[in-house]
Amino acid sequence: MGQGAADKQAGESAPVPWEGRDAITRSAVLNRILVRIAREALQGDNLDALMRGICECLVAELPVAIASVILLDDAGTHFVNEVYAGEFTLSPLPSEGAWPVSRGCAGRCARTGAVQLIDDVDRDPDYVAGNAEVRSEYLVPIRHRQRMHGVLNLESTQHDFFDAEVCRVFDAVADLVAGAIHFARLADALQVANGKLEQLSMIDGLTGIANRRHFDAELQRQWQQLGKARQPLALLMIDVDAFKALNDACGHLYGDECLRELASLCQRHAEARGLAARFGGEELVLLLPGKGVQAALASAEGLRAAVEQLARPHPASPVGPHLTVSVGVASRIPDPMQAPEQLLAEADRALYVAKAQGRNQVRLLRGA
Repeated sequence: MGQGAADKQAGESAPVPWEGRDAITRSAVLNRILVRIAREALQGDNLDALMRGICECLVAELPVAIASVILLDDAGTHFVNEVYAGEFTLSPLPSEGAWPVSRGCAGRCARTGAVQLIDDVDRDPDYVAGNAEVRSEYLVPIRHRQRMHGVLNLESTQHDFFDAEVCRVFDAVADLVAGAIHFARLADALQVANGKLEQLSMIDGLTGIANRRHFDAELQRQWQQLGKARQPLALLMIDVDAFKALNDACGHLYGDECLRELASLCQRHAEARGLAARFGGEELVLLLPGKGVQAALASAEGLRAAVEQLARPHPASPVGPHLTVSVGVASRIPDPMQAPEQLLAEADRALYVAKAQGRNQVRLLRGA
């Protein structure tokens, strides 16, 4: 290939400057950018990446030295985050942390809620220089209905870049960003709400400790985990002695108070890795990972004694004048190939023996 042909090919592939394009070409570029940003705003699932992509697109396609999205805090008094593309050759970006809306042209845009078109940045007293080549600036409020989310900031190296058509496109970009932010925040709020609902679905409404659903899931998890580690898992099944008689004698509200107090004691005895749960009715369970037979028996006896020391009146108890509990204990190294319900069955049988032998006692079925 001759030198002349090479020069011609290089000239044909070189991008045409914005000022060298005709009105139709400029309009086509702006429309293409708007369509691209709209598509990304609708499909993007990462807000920060979306905003950065928009800024990079604007800087790459247009004579824009700096493009940024600056987000406000909930009160609308401080900027808390800036995502940008382009080059800051003078002043650095604001220091980490929030900075007030009293600062700069972006702050003025946020305070007034109005578009700011600055044809000559050298003549604007609020302009904070970030790039020595910048000659004009356009700032658009990012607003969804009555909520001001932030400011879209564009800084150009040309005085006359921000004509009516360009500004209309940037207004539309700001609307797209506002919508994306709005829906992202709705999604975050929904995720938080779903998390709270999930937590609530795992808590017993009366006692405030874990419910049966939570217990079943944790039993399965600990059974598999400790089985692989060859460590013991203990289960305590606790039953209030003569609970029906207590309700009949003192009323259900008093019975509920006793259950809540017992649940609080169980919670304290669960320690860091354990789980206290309401199994059903007046039965509670304690899941104690890592505890062998002797440690489990000691925990059960400590809990039984603590209940007795509460000295909660129980006028209808065949055991004594105060509230007492019976506890069934089971402990073993789990076999991941077997069902964890066998641990539950062992503790239940031990509880039955404790109640049959006079209540207010702890029992373990040896050799179970």
